[in-house]
Amino acid sequence: MQRRRFITALGGMILGSAWRPAAALTAEPSTPSSAGALDGEQSDRFRAWMALIVADQIRRGPSPRWFHRDCAGLARFAVGEALRPHDTRWRRANGFTGRLPPEVDLRPEQAALLKGWTTLAGDQQAFVTALALVQKNSRRLGRESAMSKPGDLLFFDHGDDQHLMIWMGSWIAYHTGQPPAAAEQGAGRRRPSPEMVEDNGLRAVTPAQLLQWKDTRWQPRDDNPNFAGFYRLAFLSR
Repeated sequence: MQRRRFITALGGMILGSAWRPAAALTAEPSTPSSAGALDGEQSDRFRAWMALIVADQIRRGPSPRWFHRDCAGLARFAVGEALRPHDTRWRRANGFTGRLPPEVDLRPEQAALLKGWTTLAGDQQAFVTALALVQKNSRRLGRESAMSKPGDLLFFDHGDDQHLMIWMGSWIAYHTGQPPAAAEQGAGRRRPSPEMVEDNGLRAVTPAQLLQWKDTRWQPRDDNPNFAGFYRLAFLSR
């Protein structure tokens, strides 16, 4: 994958609040107990690790350990990798060297965070959909990016289909949900261009770029009924 040059956003998105999400998206999440949630310092450390891991997927391509490669899968993978211990073996296997964020250091009562997510049915599983991620595992912040921090989520609801993006501060990361173009090459098909071969579905855009997309369904605007708003993982205290 060609390395992408991250460009600074042309200002934050200031979004109104006239539109209200569907009732299903305003349900209270199944949040951890106060003893199991990350405290303020742990939350900050988690965000630093999650941002680092997401940026690394964009920069170098998907990790071989990331199996479910779609929009929700990017968030689930980054969260799982951010919460786990980053010992020498992990750092060597993932190619991380040099100075790294301090460890989150989960307490024993927080170990349940590593066991999975709350599904729409209320049980715990390693796999959940984008809808379950926001409805059962996150809390809604509103529609203004000023309230968001790196690691928060943008959620788009198209009725039968939902999509997540990850707020990175000055840019936004997401996966298109499409399989790699090279995997679609079959017998008798024209050889794809190098750009098609390298397309792994990962994208990095600025807020300004997203707001200017011709397909208005993906614009995080107040007058876009498909944009549900920004969400924060329920186990974060800030």
